[in-house]
Amino acid sequence: MTTRSRLVLNVYAPALMSDDGRTLAAIEGMERAIPGLRLTWEVSKEGRSIALPQRDVWLAEAAGRGEFPLVCNGDERFPVMISGRCRPASASPGGQSQLQVHAKLPQDPAIVLAAADVLEHVAEGVRAQWGLAAPSPILQVIADQTGPKLNGPEKPPRGLPALKFPEAIPAPEIPRHLGWLNYWSAAAAKAIGFPDPIRDTDLLSRARRTVSGGWVVQLSDAPLDLDNPVHLDALKRAYERFPEIGGRSAP
Repeated sequence: MTTRSRLVLNVYAPALMSDDGRTLAAIEGMERAIPGLRLTWEVSKEGRSIALPQRDVWLAEAAGRGEFPLVCNGDERFPVMISGRCRPASASPGGQSQLQVHAKLPQDPAIVLAAADVLEHVAEGVRAQWGLAAPSPILQVIADQTGPKLNGPEKPPRGLPALKFPEAIPAPEIPRHLGWLNYWSAAAAKAIGFPDPIRDTDLLSRARRTVSGGWVVQLSDAPLDLDNPVHLDALKRAYERFPEIGGRSAP
């Protein structure tokens, strides 16, 4: 795989218990959002791409086992991949197991343009509670914000707030952190008090409603770059506006 900048997507949904069509809906949603994309390959243990001529059947069988295996586009020059894993109840908000869907895409202009659609389609496809898309360096910042931990920074970087570990967050619909693009289901939006027509004027100017009644909310015009003071300020203001995010206060 290449070392170009990546856009990372994480969404959190109720755990897979059977083949309920959600894995295929997420994959087909990503394909609709990015013209020409076909996620019809798996990756072997040796790292080789293997074609999946019966992908939908293969996915249904895996979902029946509670699995969301990795699929990709088979293009090492422009790698796009998506997979899911079960997060156990003991390590999840509200003591409820979750499906975490994880995708990586090249951060090029075409993907950036389609990113909101990708997040919305994947999140709605798996009936997610919340999710985000962000440049890969933001994920390390989030890791440094989350604690308490025995090792790592003594305090969160760049003046950002400390966030609690997932198991310390009281309900699965409460977002654990923020990204460049944020998907909040109707339940998540209610839990954090969004939207407020007075306080959220700026956020609403970059937000859109989804078919299910959720929201996709964009914090900055371009993908978050915390070396940009405008972007850093936007992220800080969003955390200040929503103290419930990261379990910092009760909803």
